[in-house]
Amino acid sequence: MTQRTVIKDDRGLLNNFAYEPPVYFDEEPRVGFTEFAEKWNGRFAMLGFVLLLVIEYGADEGFISLLRSIN
Repeated sequence: MTQRTVIKDDRGLLNNFAYEPPVYFDEEPRVGFTEFAEKWNGRFAMLGFVLLLVIEYGADEGFISLLRSIN
């Protein structure tokens, strides 16, 4: 069975419906320039560059000229 707590607001009124869960903080940041994110960004960049070279080799044209010929 869960324990219910009684919370008072700024005016001293009871709010027995409010339950404040405990707050946990991760020591390691999960956004920004983390090592994990930078490894995956580098891998995707290398994959994109290789695919661009394969497209240019297969079409015997540059990528920009291929984009212009679509219109």
